[in-house]
Amino acid sequence: MESGSAIRAFTALAAALVLAACGGGGQAATPSGSLEKTTLTIGVSPTPSSAPVFIAERKGFFKAEGLTIKTEIIQAPQTIMPKILNGAIDVFKGSYVSLINIQDSGAAKLKILSDSLQGAPGIAGVVVRKDSPLQTPEDLKDKTIAVNSLNNLGTMSMSAHLKAYEVTPKQVKFVAIDFQAQLAALTNEQVDAAWMVEPFLSAAQQAGARLLLDTNTGPTDALPIDGWAGTQEWVSRHPNTAAAFQRAVSKAQRLAATSRAELAEVVPLYTQTPKQAVMTMAMGTFPTSLNAKRIQRVADLMFEFGYLKAKVDVASMVVPEPRQS
Repeated sequence: MESGSAIRAFTALAAALVLAACGGGGQAATPSGSLEKTTLTIGVSPTPSSAPVFIAERKGFFKAEGLTIKTEIIQAPQTIMPKILNGAIDVFKGSYVSLINIQDSGAAKLKILSDSLQGAPGIAGVVVRKDSPLQTPEDLKDKTIAVNSLNNLGTMSMSAHLKAYEVTPKQVKFVAIDFQAQLAALTNEQVDAAWMVEPFLSAAQQAGARLLLDTNTGPTDALPIDGWAGTQEWVSRHPNTAAAFQRAVSKAQRLAATSRAELAEVVPLYTQTPKQAVMTMAMGTFPTSLNAKRIQRVADLMFEFGYLKAKVDVASMVVPEPRQS
């Protein structure tokens, strides 16, 4: 009896110590020994929607999952496809237009790991010079418009809005210019207009640019903007690592969704946006769950405007979210 009691007591003590090491009554994080890869290179864009990765790093969520991360600034996944395909970048953020385009083109089979941002008025739009003769979206016909990448979120969003003015995508000229260089291109009259997102949109308006069209209203109101993805091959070879990434970013996503102060701490780390500006600028919303039906809306718009050869089933691209640790 005494021996059995001692064994039970020892077992209870060991269990308590394991729970304490895991931070109380929560589930244990993935042991680093079970991860297929522990150091990840993540492609991020210089926009607020990248914030959850930086929050997860700052709060130790990646570390708790046994992950070490490095970040690399990218404009769009299409511009770094060789790095994605050869494994130099493990996980990357892209607009859903980019991700679905890549899937449809056959350049790579992708898996969406986590949602990032949902659109809201004020976070993206078309600006012109203060003295520009362009006064309405209809005036963009036959004009040159800067976008961060071609056949992407900016061009599709504008197409949805210009449709109401009987202007087709073929009646405007889109040119690819990095967000950081768009204001100079507009000021120097290299382009007639520029599609910008925050924080570049606010900076351009403060410099005298005039907003001609908000591309997150009407037909694109609350449109899913972007998310985190990896190739199907990468996810199949690193299922535990992918799940660890999902858990860490999901925790950060919930903070981003509820605390502007958390966003203000990290956005200045990878953009030139002052903390005070992050506290007040239009931001969009950070969904706290990955919903394929909601993202399907993007694919349907893409098909409508001829971005896709065939309809894409977004549900087939989504990796179910793992149980939180």
